[in-house]
Amino acid sequence: MSKITSLFNEKLEVINVGIEFMQEDIEKQGVKATQLDWKPPAQGNLELIKILDQLNTPEKLEKIEKANKEAVERILTSQPVLKGFDQAINVVPGMTKTTILHAGPPITWEKMSGPMKGAVLGALMFEGLANDLEEAEKVAASGDITFSPCHEHNTVGSMAGVTSASMYMHIVENETYGNIAYTNLSEQLAKVLRMGANDQTVIDRLVWMRDVLGPMLKEAMELNPDGIDLRLLLSQALHMGDECHNRNIAGTTVLVQALTPYIVQTNFSTKDKTEVFEFIASSDYFSGPTWMALAKCALDAAHGIENSTVVTTMCRNGVEFGIRVSGIPGFTWFTGPAQKVIGPTFAGYTLEDSGLDIGDSAITETYGIGGFAMAAAPAIVPLVGGTVAEAIGYSKQMREITTTENPNVTIPNLDFMGVPTGIDVLKVMGTGILPIINTAIAHKEAGVGMIGAGLTNPPFEAFEKALVALGENIK
Repeated sequence: MSKITSLFNEKLEVINVGIEFMQEDIEKQGVKATQLDWKPPAQGNLELIKILDQLNTPEKLEKIEKANKEAVERILTSQPVLKGFDQAINVVPGMTKTTILHAGPPITWEKMSGPMKGAVLGALMFEGLANDLEEAEKVAASGDITFSPCHEHNTVGSMAGVTSASMYMHIVENETYGNIAYTNLSEQLAKVLRMGANDQTVIDRLVWMRDVLGPMLKEAMELNPDGIDLRLLLSQALHMGDECHNRNIAGTTVLVQALTPYIVQTNFSTKDKTEVFEFIASSDYFSGPTWMALAKCALDAAHGIENSTVVTTMCRNGVEFGIRVSGIPGFTWFTGPAQKVIGPTFAGYTLEDSGLDIGDSAITETYGIGGFAMAAAPAIVPLVGGTVAEAIGYSKQMREITTTENPNVTIPNLDFMGVPTGIDVLKVMGTGILPIINTAIAHKEAGVGMIGAGLTNPPFEAFEKALVALGENIK
């Protein structure tokens, strides 16, 4: 009997590569089948495979590995420290009274998504540049307002990311490399400006944050000349069950613990201090922007290293998803269409109501926390969907597309593995594995706000464009 014929008389164990329903059909016949999750490099695009092959030659690979080692070393050795708070007009480079910063890569008013337009209109009223929504629309379209990405001003912004002159900002300094990153304060959750809401309750909250919360935090940090070591707090928060993008219970606790001794020494009234502590207690998200500034501060230190294929920015404006790569200096954006966020929605809403992926908060995943660290935060599953096993699996899988692990920020549930750090364009293109991002969902229309949370990925197109540019730049 030939070996081929004998197969029909033996117990089969099948490895299925490709379409998953074939595995299901095989198992229905009583045969054991293992699904191999494999994709061809560069999704089978022959031109891109050619570039991958060119970059993987020994001479170029040596240059890339050396550059990537330097890039991730700068990320790992960065020490972001919260130094203070101040209004954007006083500290953010390039900020003017008629500047509105936004999340994601560059975009014009006309092309903005509903949530971002809603946030812009609210910011214009907050700044006194318009008296109502109708007038704000005219001002936004007039050409008198300068719209610019937060990232191009050393800043990051949650969701719509809309940041205006009077808003108070975190000031986070990298004590290792000297660069500074900024982000505004958390409005907490649900019906807030960053989600596109803009009614009078939103404006009143922003005014209170400008007149009470921001000045109190500024005065508190002036009493603390050494600043607050954010990397230390981040590490503690992950050990306490956060992933520090959408779950911030521990992170907010340790941050407030560090701020409180100075807040109570400020000259504000007991009533004002009580209001501030009640506001912080109203949502666990208070520290969310803080970790974004930490990540931005560390990643900016790794940008502009010749021959590096490490991703230093991932962000989205509700229309496009943009990335920056260390080896392509300056503000060169590689973009693709923003994706749907898939996950649970609040009662009364469906995914049909949701806007596309939006916000600078994917800077957390770029650093290695958020979706990359979900194994540290199994309790996030009810918020974003999926299972605990999947959450753990995401953290393991992200190690396949990153350069190293961060020994300063570890995941107890994975035997204290460092968070996956240094997303490598070549590994993303070679494996077909895209970064995982967990994020909030904003309603697609202006004025509504947050309607849920879930998971998403960047578009493959952004990495394709980055690969082409790297192929042209790495000689």
